[in-house]
Amino acid sequence: MDNLDNIKQKSERKNQRSFFTFFIFLIISTAAWFLVKLSEDYSTQTSFCLRFVDVPTDQWVSSDEQSVNLSLNTDGFHTLRYKMIREPNRFVSVSLNEVPYHRESGNNYSISSQYVAEKVAERLDVNAADITMNDGVIYFTMDPLKSKVVPVAFRSDLKMQRQFDLYGIPTIDPATVTIYGPEEVIDTVRAVRTESISKTNVSESFSESVALDMLDGKIRCNTKEVKVTVEVEKYTEKDIEVPIRVADNPKLRFFPETLSVKCLVAMKDYASVVADDFSATVDKRQLEALQPLLDVQLVSWPKTVQVLSSQPDKVEYLIVQ
Repeated sequence: MDNLDNIKQKSERKNQRSFFTFFIFLIISTAAWFLVKLSEDYSTQTSFCLRFVDVPTDQWVSSDEQSVNLSLNTDGFHTLRYKMIREPNRFVSVSLNEVPYHRESGNNYSISSQYVAEKVAERLDVNAADITMNDGVIYFTMDPLKSKVVPVAFRSDLKMQRQFDLYGIPTIDPATVTIYGPEEVIDTVRAVRTESISKTNVSESFSESVALDMLDGKIRCNTKEVKVTVEVEKYTEKDIEVPIRVADNPKLRFFPETLSVKCLVAMKDYASVVADDFSATVDKRQLEALQPLLDVQLVSWPKTVQVLSSQPDKVEYLIVQ
């Protein structure tokens, strides 16, 4: 019985070795067949999408993308590589800074298809001679854009350290820029915003170059970024008594005579900020109506000062003869 089992086991091992030998030879022969086939040259008709980039700032390519037909004549390896590129990714960028383009008539322009063939060849890692363009010249339309000078608006998310705050308004250089775009877009733009700057625990002044927001390519600008300077100072509270006056009526006396203003001033300005930097007056319409109490208004104060509160809201008055 043992001899019979040994014979069966030897037979099974022999069959397994025969199967694996056959399988290995099958793989080798298949690989050899593929190598032979992929070494042969193939001609494939296809199309690539052109995307125009580096367009002059004051111009607009009407069709940002257009398709061109071509013939790819190369070996099976490169043909297979091309086949593996998904159709949405079959595009090349045409830089109008690099390729000579010619004005045909009106807003119609043309470029040599040889430039496109070279770009496709670079994309597929083949020789440009392997690419045959169906058309010798490629035409496209480029329209002039409307221009407009607009201010630059600074966007930020600044979280200050305790007792610190902005000192005045951030300065932007340049403060205005010229933008270009289709008329229907340009007419709606009132300002160009910067990309947002985010900082936390800010206690020092800083300057940074910040990119401009081009509305996802809907507008263009020769200026790509601006320099923003933000001044930051430490602040403290200060109480100031501001005289209440009516410029064209010196015969009026008020009770009380001053407006008590509580404000935040930068430490470096603490000594220099005085009452003369502020101006307080009353509601003239109430005065003309001879109302017994007049509303008090703080009408001006230094730009770097933050007013927290002012008292009183109303005052009595006396007309001195």
